[in-house]
Amino acid sequence: MTNDEKFSIEDGKLLIRFARENIEYFLKNNRRIPIPQEMKDKFGEMFGAFVTLNRFDISGNTLRGCIGYIEPTYPLYDVIHKVSVSSAIEDPRFPSVTIEEMDDIVIELSILTPPKLLDVNDPKEYLDKIVIGRDGLIAEKGMRRGLLLPQVPIDHDRNWDIETFLSHTCMKAWLPEDAWKMKDTKIYSFQAILFEEKEPRGEIVRKYLK
Repeated sequence: MTNDEKFSIEDGKLLIRFARENIEYFLKNNRRIPIPQEMKDKFGEMFGAFVTLNRFDISGNTLRGCIGYIEPTYPLYDVIHKVSVSSAIEDPRFPSVTIEEMDDIVIELSILTPPKLLDVNDPKEYLDKIVIGRDGLIAEKGMRRGLLLPQVPIDHDRNWDIETFLSHTCMKAWLPEDAWKMKDTKIYSFQAILFEEKEPRGEIVRKYLK
């Protein structure tokens, strides 16, 4: 069974509803909800995951917060429990989300496959190894590391090519935009299983990028 096959639409609904309930409970009570045993039993395998909050807008959703864990270090239920709240209150790019805002926010969940180092002799080889709409990227050099999810070059009508995606991933790591061409920069790829709300508290669907 592939990672993609491990998660049904029903799983996605459970996870996103759990994330929303956890966020809203925290914003009201300043503490996370207790994790239901059902979630522990069903989602105990270790995965990296990101929770993304977008402000709902029919002309194109705008980012409101996104936090996650790259590596499969914790059980999935624990990751969602942690990063759902963190996406609402700890993303340094934005002020904390308010409980009133949650009426206008849609939640997106990205469950990650383990990152794999792209081994190349020439940086031009990245252009043949990376597929827009399939791969997310991590740029790493020394202590600096930045990640962009697979949906980033496609969402909001960006229509990035591979070089643009590589450049923005490097900038996310606070590296020069051409750092991907340097021998001591490591580039990793990963994939993501995606679920999202179509509207705030609305239908939850599998998100396909291609």
